[in-house]
Amino acid sequence: MNLLSFSLLLIAITLQQESSHGFSLNKNSARSTQRQLISSLKMAQTDVSLPKDVKEAVSRCRAAAQEALRGQLSRMDIEFPVGTNFGVEKIPKAKAAEGGLTKAVLDQSDRELARLFVDMFQPVGGENIVVAFNEQSLADAAKKKWKGDPTASSSILSMNKRKTSGAAKKKNRSKAKGFAAKMAAEVDDTPNSGGPFRLPEGTQIALFVSPGPKELPTIENICDEVGMGTCVILLNARLSKISNFGTDEAAKLFQEDFKSVFALTAAPQEAAPDCLLYQAYPGPWTLARKPKVGQPKPLLTQDTRPTIEECEAAYDSLELSDLEKGVESALENVAGWFR
Repeated sequence: MNLLSFSLLLIAITLQQESSHGFSLNKNSARSTQRQLISSLKMAQTDVSLPKDVKEAVSRCRAAAQEALRGQLSRMDIEFPVGTNFGVEKIPKAKAAEGGLTKAVLDQSDRELARLFVDMFQPVGGENIVVAFNEQSLADAAKKKWKGDPTASSSILSMNKRKTSGAAKKKNRSKAKGFAAKMAAEVDDTPNSGGPFRLPEGTQIALFVSPGPKELPTIENICDEVGMGTCVILLNARLSKISNFGTDEAAKLFQEDFKSVFALTAAPQEAAPDCLLYQAYPGPWTLARKPKVGQPKPLLTQDTRPTIEECEAAYDSLELSDLEKGVESALENVAGWFR
């Protein structure tokens, strides 16, 4: 993706009709939206306060992504609080009443975040957007949820294919005869069957949804293969939690080449209990404490992501009168602070 491609992509996304997920835009409000986008871009650069709700967080994330594209970044890292409810999918009342951070809640949160990014990049064409999930079951769930939605047009793939039992493989081999079988293999909708995961030719935007340490080597290979011409975006990879990337080359890729474009996540809880970290490209990092009631209170602002030692020093500098009594559940606190 050269300079011209980045410029066209930025313009297309800026003028893209925003979806109903908190972003409504029509032809009659284009000027108003342009002013809003300019305001959001300025806020991303100057405002160190944390967004007050999920709608504002997504708006700031969108503005930060636009600014990253303007800066020709093609390796982006996006991180939202664990289990964030973006309000994209309807939640049955029974499940909503249950609460808690179950696997289903986490999967839905990651899928909703991916859905928002797919919508944002629709101007490049759905055939040029790939959404890669870790497992086939997660990809299947996204296909089912997004089926028939023109604003979700994309190639939904799985990085790790289903394992086929020996009996099934033998049965498939017995049926695979002649020209018909060869044609079936060629039109199989699962790319790279029998080989390592690869992006389809012509991919311009690759969204990797919540990849873990097991998926990072594959992403490293993808980045080497496609070069900087393909925009690769990690959604909730939580790279800061990974201590060993395997090789120096991988460590450089994920710690230096991939730039944090938007981050709103828990700070190291052993150093700064009940604190959050926030950053929106190209703005600074902010460490803030989330009380039980009210908005997060900034404790530290700097250009680089605060280390554990810096978080601890900032937290220790709090006056005793500012500390609330009792112990809060950090995970639940960070996941539900939007509510």
